[in-house]
Amino acid sequence: MALDTFESAPPRAVVHRILVVDDNDSVVESLTAVLEGAGYDVVVARDGGQAHSAFTMRHPDLVLCDLKLAGNETGFEICERFKQSNRKIPVVMLTAIDLPRARKLAERVGADGYLTKPIPAADLLVQIRSIADAVYQKSLAEDSPPATPQAIRFACRCGKRFKVSEQHRGKTLTCPSCGEPVVVPRHA
Repeated sequence: MALDTFESAPPRAVVHRILVVDDNDSVVESLTAVLEGAGYDVVVARDGGQAHSAFTMRHPDLVLCDLKLAGNETGFEICERFKQSNRKIPVVMLTAIDLPRARKLAERVGADGYLTKPIPAADLLVQIRSIADAVYQKSLAEDSPPATPQAIRFACRCGKRFKVSEQHRGKTLTCPSCGEPVVVPRHA
């Protein structure tokens, strides 16, 4: 029974390493404690330069990024650069800024989620899993090859067999054997 459940469940994202981009020491400490307590490996970056280095060298599975950071780069700019580098890595904005304009800008630069501080630890962990799974499912759908058209097989009254592409469904063809019009079936 467990095997049946496993086979029917959609594949889930694997999240092991999380990059936390935040310059507030108390926020970093509490996030690190929560995430490590849940079994995640945490990498911390305090500004844009550290964030880019950690993203490139440590290959995180998910990024939690504040909007306002020390230095010249904002979380929006960091997110946009990360998404240009690898669109499959979920980037979640985790900020105290709760403005509709900020949410829209985060979406435009590619953020996969927007969470506001403070957030209860349990809610954060649920959102991390949910957002990671959504990004993973989206990447699977984008990466899967387009469905190949199925050939339509049918026969004329004279016995001549046909094999045509789906684009011919419902169209009338002329049988080369008997010269009679033949309608390609609409349903297989």
